[in-house]
Amino acid sequence: MTLHSRLTDANAFITLYGTTPPRADAAEERIAQAAERLATRLTTLPLDGIVVYDVQNEAGRTTVPRPFPYLPTIDPRRYSQRLRTLIKLPTITYKCIADMTPTTWPAWLTAAHEDFGVEYLSLVGLPTTRGQTSAMPLSQATKMAATHPGNFTLGGVAIAERHRHGQSESLRIHHKTTTGCQYFISQAVYDPAPTIAMLTAYARECAERQETPRRIILTFTPCGRPKTLAFIQWLGVALADSTIKAILNDPAPLQRSIAICRDNFRAILEHPAIRGIPLGLNVESVSIYKDEIDASLELYAVLREVAQEYGLLANPAPTA
Repeated sequence: MTLHSRLTDANAFITLYGTTPPRADAAEERIAQAAERLATRLTTLPLDGIVVYDVQNEAGRTTVPRPFPYLPTIDPRRYSQRLRTLIKLPTITYKCIADMTPTTWPAWLTAAHEDFGVEYLSLVGLPTTRGQTSAMPLSQATKMAATHPGNFTLGGVAIAERHRHGQSESLRIHHKTTTGCQYFISQAVYDPAPTIAMLTAYARECAERQETPRRIILTFTPCGRPKTLAFIQWLGVALADSTIKAILNDPAPLQRSIAICRDNFRAILEHPAIRGIPLGLNVESVSIYKDEIDASLELYAVLREVAQEYGLLANPAPTA
């Protein structure tokens, strides 16, 4: 099965690994070394694909200072192409459309298809808390990408925290499917309750409309440092004070982080209302620290075992 087939097959389960591109000012040699190190780490993992994020400044997201300085990265299309060549796996390329207009967007899509070989594309809009508007709405960008000759397999993001705060993220997901999204990748999960609420509502709404639910891929990330935890909290991830204390007060904080992610994944899978939704797993590493990067590989192995326990990994990985 191809990744496209697995993404759209309700009986399949998807496993992904997410990463960020190197800094934009990095020399070509450093970029090549970073890609090769990542390839060495991931080559032996039973993955369906690699996710390459589009890192944005998002300075207007909140009044809280950014824990890490914003450093522009190389074009995610370029890094996706390099990883796809090295690891021989499909890559899902993120793109924030904040800097796009209806005039520039078609050319970006054409270059993505013809120059970088992008097949799988996940679109992201401006943060809802930013108080700004994009030159092109995300819905318009998605519709244009869906009808582009590149024939992209389009995805979107699912942010359960927005559902918890009184907005209907499940309705957002539905609206995005009407504009062309075929799958969704969540924000990192550190509190299962918002995710369960979002998925429960989505399952109910799909049943009421007699629609087939689209795939929701759940993201998990290990954190073992105060600054890393502060960063994912700054990004909008629900992170209770008790969870932060449990991790940081543990003699082995990364191991506690992995255990919390494992328990959260199980809590989600245990909920009967969401069992009709095709799910997936994405373990991401957005840290610069080696121990946290290594922990992401361990986390992937642990969560994959949980997926096996629940009978979610019956189908083989894609061939292309």
